[in-house]
Amino acid sequence: MTADGTGGSTGSEGVPPDVDAALRAGVALFNEGHWLAAHEPWEAAWLPLDGGADERLLHGLIQFAAATHHARSGNYAGAVGCGVGAAGYLDDLGPTRRGLALAPIRRWCRRLAADPERIERARPPTLRIDGVAVGFDDLDFEATLALAPALAATVGVDAARDPDGDGLFEAAARLAREERGTGRTRFAELLFAFVRTPDARPQIAARLADHVERERRKRRDVDDLF
Repeated sequence: MTADGTGGSTGSEGVPPDVDAALRAGVALFNEGHWLAAHEPWEAAWLPLDGGADERLLHGLIQFAAATHHARSGNYAGAVGCGVGAAGYLDDLGPTRRGLALAPIRRWCRRLAADPERIERARPPTLRIDGVAVGFDDLDFEATLALAPALAATVGVDAARDPDGDGLFEAAARLAREERGTGRTRFAELLFAFVRTPDARPQIAARLADHVERERRKRRDVDDLF
């Protein structure tokens, strides 16, 4: 169960994602207007935590994303509940946490909780880490990989899961990590291009699907030898 009462998610490969990478990925999604999708990388990093400031930060951000989504979709009761919850989790964390400015988030959550209908179409705050309004072009390798599956699902280009449970972009992220240090960057380059080139996303997703399937086929062929 997630922080906002919806079904949970985990990081690809079953490996807890880096908190900084997940934080930046969710901030970039939120700043690019994908408010609900922002909770996906935050949630993947939050689930393995057991208390502490990072757990409170990510829990609050998940509810902040949910509150914004609820207000935009007309679920005012949900916006109020999540807005109150988010402010409560973030209140004791000081002005920043991991470089993320928290005051604008707290103000937004309190405004949502007070009158979600009135600000239904108001512009949500721009999130800043170390003073930078982080967008897709600002993300490094790990943050881009943390973001790609959520973005793909949001824009409707992800593929069906295979028997091992991986979606196309989860599998591509795993293969990109396996490439590191080998001199090959095919999967990383395609994932960066997918995130940063909106007009070409369907074509890039198709290329990714071809490469992922080719890699799966090669591995099945090797397995069959033994």
